[in-house]
Amino acid sequence: MLVAGFSVFLLSFFNTVSAQDDSVHKEAKKGFDAKEIIFGHVLNNHDFHIIDIVGDNGEKTPVSIPLPVMLYSKQRGFDAFMSSRFQHGEENYRQYMMLTDEKIKELDLDPTKYNAQDIVALDADGKIDPAVVIYDVSLSRNVVQMLIALGLFVWVMLAIAKKYNSGQGVSSAPKGSQSLLEPVITFVRDEVAKPNLGISYDKYLPFLLTIFFFILINNIIGLIPGSANVTGNIAFTAVLGIITFVVILFSSDKHYWIHIFNPPGVPGWVKVILVPVEFISLFIKPFALIIRLFANMVAGHIIIICLISLIFIFGNMNKFAGWGTAPFSIAFTIFIYLIEVLVAFLQAFIFTMLTAVFIGQAIEGKQHQHHEKHEDSMLA
Repeated sequence: MLVAGFSVFLLSFFNTVSAQDDSVHKEAKKGFDAKEIIFGHVLNNHDFHIIDIVGDNGEKTPVSIPLPVMLYSKQRGFDAFMSSRFQHGEENYRQYMMLTDEKIKELDLDPTKYNAQDIVALDADGKIDPAVVIYDVSLSRNVVQMLIALGLFVWVMLAIAKKYNSGQGVSSAPKGSQSLLEPVITFVRDEVAKPNLGISYDKYLPFLLTIFFFILINNIIGLIPGSANVTGNIAFTAVLGIITFVVILFSSDKHYWIHIFNPPGVPGWVKVILVPVEFISLFIKPFALIIRLFANMVAGHIIIICLISLIFIFGNMNKFAGWGTAPFSIAFTIFIYLIEVLVAFLQAFIFTMLTAVFIGQAIEGKQHQHHEKHEDSMLA
């Protein structure tokens, strides 16, 4: 039902051309801009866009959930209001203007400097005032959805912890959400943490579980029609990668750094090549985590939108071609959507697994020392 609903939502989102509605035909003459639709979905916005309603006069009325806009500049101080004040970029408010693709072209702005959804300050004449530097700290849809996912994550975990504290799942079989999440937690512990972290697994298990479930929840919510693709945002994955990088650095020991800057048993002329490579690998590891999650999560959404866009691209060429393409596009969309559900779990697992591997490499020296002490105590 969710997949079918998603397909219907996309059809509504892209304003299906009706054979009986002349006004919609007028709208179609402008041409279907697949690029605008794709980037409008995968990029961040100041509202949750749901659908566009086309009136009898051919004008589009966007239906969306507005979000708070919060701006700060040295010249004007702090200002806050709802994004609905901009009327989806059609109106200015308090000498601020929200840019759209049309306005960027109309004002002949540099597309490398200005993007759609950017908010700029205006002077008394209604022109862009470059002297006013704006810091946009708004609650965008990515931020709001991430907070929702965080709240859901905390609520679920606290509810499960409360059940365990009451004895349910300890002296009796787990029930409800316990029976659903306990196998997942056990899997992360036994297949990810223990093999890679050894005796230190219990120290890092809360961190690994937090990463796994936080990514998973955001991945799944991102598949709901009308939601944001948070894990397909490079800023989100960058923060996760940086946190992992910090954990790796603080977990490392002398043994780890010696193997990087003075690899034992390696000829001196080889160290000249190997040491820079090992040092660069420190930054490549978190970078790989960042790009892998970002690329995989944004790719699926783009493929789905591209498949649906084929209907309208062919529809602009010929009405019957558009209707003929629709069944195949929707069928492939449903197929990719189901794959995306699998990818949501798979990418959360891969990020967590690689994080455990990288931390395990950083604490490898501690593991050897522990085993040596254990062997000495056994011999004694």
